[in-house]
Amino acid sequence: MPNLDLSILVVDDAKFSSMIVSKALRTAGYRDVRVANDAPAALKMMEERPVSVLIADWLMPEMDGLELTDMVRQQDEQNNHYSYIILLTAKESVEALAEAFDRGVDDFIYKSDMSKQLIPRVFAADRIADRQNTLLRANALLMENNRELEASNIIDLETGLCNNRYARERLGKSLRQAESRGGASAYVLCGIRNWQELKRQHSPTIMSELAVGISRRLSHLIRPMDSLCRVGDNQYAIIAHFSNSEHCTASTFRRIFDGINHKALKTTVGYVSVEAGMVLCKAAAEHGTPSVQDVERTAVEGLMDAYETRRFTEIQPPVTENT
Repeated sequence: MPNLDLSILVVDDAKFSSMIVSKALRTAGYRDVRVANDAPAALKMMEERPVSVLIADWLMPEMDGLELTDMVRQQDEQNNHYSYIILLTAKESVEALAEAFDRGVDDFIYKSDMSKQLIPRVFAADRIADRQNTLLRANALLMENNRELEASNIIDLETGLCNNRYARERLGKSLRQAESRGGASAYVLCGIRNWQELKRQHSPTIMSELAVGISRRLSHLIRPMDSLCRVGDNQYAIIAHFSNSEHCTASTFRRIFDGINHKALKTTVGYVSVEAGMVLCKAAAEHGTPSVQDVERTAVEGLMDAYETRRFTEIQPPVTENT
């Protein structure tokens, strides 16, 4: 059964012609038929309310049917909508029709045979436009769901570790714990110094194996209560809390530095060595509570120095006094 509430817009500078088309559609039972006498008026009407089927004369002053098609397709893209476009034409050359299809026209009705072609073509346009718009709505919903999942996601899909979002949340909790109960928060940033060089030498599959291998190695080296997160393509963060700030030192995490640098990782192309740089950013309660952003920024700066010196060092983030 045809959808008699199908939104249709007829565009023709010849009022007599548009009247014939719109009358034929209404006689067939279509209730939502609008008429525009030129392309600019049609575009304004479509901005106010999109249409499912646009029937337009090919030859019109100011803006012809192909130019109108270009503008409609731009509108459709902005509105996540699909308008089925039918041109009324007396042109029957293959070249002209091929150009129109390339510009985005969906179908044609020859003026010489319009009385027979109009309603069957609109029936077909209804089914196709409905299918296209259903797909567009479903895709928009899927994209929105994906955005919501990404916004709440705390897992790095490649390694299974927690991601940067979780690392920030965990670091914030650790800083607040140190502030209220004393002790120190540790943010250990580990970066693979030769990662870009390895990427030039190996395929993405091997690099993924290395990322997983590094994650497993680090997971076995950290303390059970510490949090390990992948915060970048080649960077991992360890967040830990110490009730006694004197125990929060680089030597406490030395085994991690040695475990990554002194033993190659097994991949399907053999053993691959990575060069890790590490820095401990320590926030002790007695020195005040820094922000999460200050800890992250200080750690990244320290990691760059660690890459240069090839040493595992300890640094402290700045604390901004509240005024």
